[in-house]
Amino acid sequence: MRYDIAIVGSGPAGLSAAINAKIRNKNIILFGNENLSNKLTKAPSIDNYLGFYDISGVELKDKFLEHVKNLDIDICEKRINNIYSMGDYFALMSGDSMYEATTVILATGVEYGKPIKGEEEFLGKGVGYCATCDAPLYRDKKVAIIGYNKESEEEANFLSEIASKTYFIPMYKNESLMRGNHELDTSIEVINDRPIQIQGETLVNKVSFKEKDIDVDGVFVIKDSASLKSLVPGLETDGPHVIVDINMKTNIDGCFACGDCAGKPYSYIKSAGQGQIAALNAVSYLDKLKMEARKKEKLEQR
Repeated sequence: MRYDIAIVGSGPAGLSAAINAKIRNKNIILFGNENLSNKLTKAPSIDNYLGFYDISGVELKDKFLEHVKNLDIDICEKRINNIYSMGDYFALMSGDSMYEATTVILATGVEYGKPIKGEEEFLGKGVGYCATCDAPLYRDKKVAIIGYNKESEEEANFLSEIASKTYFIPMYKNESLMRGNHELDTSIEVINDRPIQIQGETLVNKVSFKEKDIDVDGVFVIKDSASLKSLVPGLETDGPHVIVDINMKTNIDGCFACGDCAGKPYSYIKSAGQGQIAALNAVSYLDKLKMEARKKEKLEQR
């Protein structure tokens, strides 16, 4: 099945894009989760979202969810690891699953914090962002998971069944990991220290800490928001942001971006507005493709 529009991200920008595309009768798929946005849900009070004065982030999240559910929009909780432009459509990869869409709207948010030294240098050379995608490459080898969220523990458990040795390096606060009372497989070694550098020659061969190094054949960095460069090959970016024009168009035909990933200011209402703009222009792009197809068909019939 090929969707008209695939929307990656379920914050204010992604939900706004989904709503506006659905209203215009487009066949859409929305990737994300019902937590929507950590930044949103953690906000104690929001005073500048038009029509909702002095509302908490959780309350605003519930309003957003109510809206999309009333339009029968489902949120697919599959994590998209790569998006490839195939010419007349996009292939969205999630583990062993693939989704097709004629257009894509990126609403992934922005990746906070700097990458670990060596992370970008060795991307594709031992560094990856999806353990379930690349795990077969590391059968009977040593791997490290640098996890920025609770979900990374599942990736570590999965890898431990394949790799000869699995290290887990939590980059988030989790008291159970500190005490050794956790759901990780007993074969996994937890390192409660911050990695300083990912090193190697042609390929990755070690992770360095302040006091020691560990020898590894591969490193998986599991974050809430993947690097845009790794997510969409060929996408033009400026630092952590994707470059867009006034219509939210990227340098790749049929690919649009909105919200925090499209640049500052980081604002809920700005993100929602850009989501609408991205959706309207994605719809226009689809309509243009249909018109061109009809013209071609008429010419062939003559």
